[in-house]
Amino acid sequence: MLYGGAQPKGNQTMVHAPYPLARPRRLRRTAWSRRLVREHTLQPSDLIWPIFVIEGQNRREPIPSMPGVERLSIDLATEAVAEAARWGIPVVALFPNIARDLRTPDGAYALRPDTLICRAVRAIKAQVPEVGLLCDVALDPYTSHGHDGLLEDGEILNDPTVEALVTQALVQAEAGCDILAPSDMMDGRV
Repeated sequence: MLYGGAQPKGNQTMVHAPYPLARPRRLRRTAWSRRLVREHTLQPSDLIWPIFVIEGQNRREPIPSMPGVERLSIDLATEAVAEAARWGIPVVALFPNIARDLRTPDGAYALRPDTLICRAVRAIKAQVPEVGLLCDVALDPYTSHGHDGLLEDGEILNDPTVEALVTQALVQAEAGCDILAPSDMMDGRV
């Protein structure tokens, strides 16, 4: 059969179709090119494990909106980070659940060096220093109104909020946080 499906006539010879039109062998020739075009892989080293932290000792608290996820006291969070290290997860993200009596309109507790997150960072770094710690820079866990920004008469005070976030970031960095992750959405904060 000739290319295109025609039958050979007389002294014509068989011609092979130019299949495949694409020649992927060139992509399989070297190890680097095989890695480049292989199927996507997901490894533990690609993950960041979020850990939600609460006050107390040996305390777990289910999060109803996230079935199977719990808030952990600092001691249990430290154990969870050690487990992350064994699994090869390089970074955990810490999120606080601040007691209601510590939440104020100005989120002042966020600016103190003894916050739940700062204490968690120091405790975890003392036990599992090889895992990176990511801290959320935002005021919403610390404000009584639950907003990331400072409010006055229902309006966001952008610049004073940014000043507070700078202080919060410095306090978290001084505690040992490796990655500061602002999630507040204020203008000019990064």
